[in-house]
Amino acid sequence: MDGENIITILSERPRLLVDSLGERYTLNQFPIEAQFFSHVSAETKLIVLDFTHADPQALGLIERIRNKEGFENTPIIVLQESSLQHTSVQAFEMGCDDIIDMVIHENELPMRCEKLIFNKIANDQLQAQVKQATELAFIAMSDTSDLGINIQFLLEVHQCNNLDELGMRLLQAVNAYGLKSSVQLRSGMGVKNMEASGMERELESKLMWELQHDGRYIDFGKRSVMNYEQVSVLVKDMPVDDEKKYGALKDNLFSLLQGADARLKALENVQQVQDQQQMMRGLSLKMQSMMEEIDEGYQQVMKNIADVVENMSDGINEVIVNLALHEEQERALEKVMEYGLKTTNEVFSKGLRLDENFQNVIKELGVFLSNDKVKFTAEQRKKLLSIINES
Repeated sequence: MDGENIITILSERPRLLVDSLGERYTLNQFPIEAQFFSHVSAETKLIVLDFTHADPQALGLIERIRNKEGFENTPIIVLQESSLQHTSVQAFEMGCDDIIDMVIHENELPMRCEKLIFNKIANDQLQAQVKQATELAFIAMSDTSDLGINIQFLLEVHQCNNLDELGMRLLQAVNAYGLKSSVQLRSGMGVKNMEASGMERELESKLMWELQHDGRYIDFGKRSVMNYEQVSVLVKDMPVDDEKKYGALKDNLFSLLQGADARLKALENVQQVQDQQQMMRGLSLKMQSMMEEIDEGYQQVMKNIADVVENMSDGINEVIVNLALHEEQERALEKVMEYGLKTTNEVFSKGLRLDENFQNVIKELGVFLSNDKVKFTAEQRKKLLSIINES
């Protein structure tokens, strides 16, 4: 006997269906309507109403059963005499599943009862499968929506150019899940704490800072701190009563943290490159200034050398007059002086050519470094390299 397969019977005839179905089902039989309603349970697989000796008005009992919570789909069989066939249409209208005349063969009654029971079991299983499929469909729709939030965040996060924009975009993504949160971004550019208003809360900021190395998830009540390398999020209203949603939110939010951390590292790299460019520009400008000073000093040295040589030549000419040298000695001394002057002029001319090239290099560097952003085109880089190689 299966305790879950219950047949509830309303009949004044004793032991109705006991011989044919009593071994396979639990039969609960009641002679009067009041007892029937007080004992009928939602586990009932079949209701049998024996109207053989009842007034046709008793058919209203079918409607009352259908209106009872939990019995909307429970099969109902009505037993009647052939003399009451005029009530069949009314019974079906009220929700009866089958009407059986008592003049049928004794084996047909249990067969038709079992048929309805099997249909009831099959319908229950089908409804359970439909319910499960519906739940899965809603889960799939929810997962698709969550995936869309994450994809949208990952697409837009690369447009964030500073910590404020990145933090606000992360807060918006978390808010799309219906959650309130605060974020903390830690980088070489500083530590950024903020909530949806854009401001920070000192206690929450301190909490995230203290828990940044204590694991990926730290849960306490409805609050949960999630960490991934340089990014932390404090969620203030996790759905602790829904275990599936709770786990799904953790997985989805963690992917947001990973995307935010990747962008944060990219911003750090961009800032580092910009700092290096500024440093190189400063060094280049300093070098340009030093080169200009060297050029001015070089020109002055060349001028001083020329003046010294000319003064020395004039002085020697004056001395020669007073030395009373004979003609050959004067001629020899003049040749030495002429050679010195000629050689000095050649060196001076060569120095002027070098100085001209040096000035060209300084001029080109000044053009390239005049922009605040040190960013050369391929043609400019080639030209600068050729100037450096030639000089």
